[in-house]
Amino acid sequence: MDDSGYGENIAEDSIRFERLLPGPIERVWAFLTESDKRGLWLAPGAMEMRQGTSFALHFRNTGLTPDKTPPSERFRQYDRSFTTQHQVLRCEPPHLLAWTWGGGNEAPSEVTFELSEAGDQVRLVVTHRRLADDDTRITVASGWHTHLAILENVLQGERPVPFWPTFERLEEEYRCRITSPRS
Repeated sequence: MDDSGYGENIAEDSIRFERLLPGPIERVWAFLTESDKRGLWLAPGAMEMRQGTSFALHFRNTGLTPDKTPPSERFRQYDRSFTTQHQVLRCEPPHLLAWTWGGGNEAPSEVTFELSEAGDQVRLVVTHRRLADDDTRITVASGWHTHLAILENVLQGERPVPFWPTFERLEEEYRCRITSPRS
């Protein structure tokens, strides 16, 4: 399998993605922090960029792309609108943003976005830590990979990849990658 673009397991509970995106860095930062721009690839939701503040993301994954293929039955609950709660852990514009993800009955995981200039492009590194188990890492990896593909398409002025067909194909690929015996 070609490994380009795939998330890399960096620990038993962590996965990291790296993308080169069209700059400048302030533009990519805006797509992470501004609700209307973030809503084009992930989910809208007003965010105060200050450590300790809480915010909500309002997901509607099927609405991210012109392709409206619905998910398989297993993911139908995520086809409707749903809201998640987060807390800003770190904010250092325009280079670093970290927030919590999930929680509920267990400790939340953590997502970190790191931006650096790479010529006329921007290197985005997304690291998701504190993932409870392989099934969670598979779902999270498939989700970030799909959302980041849409971000790339949006920033390049291209038609976004279809959300659910892309997510479900990647889920099978990550299931092989994450649960295969490690050497």
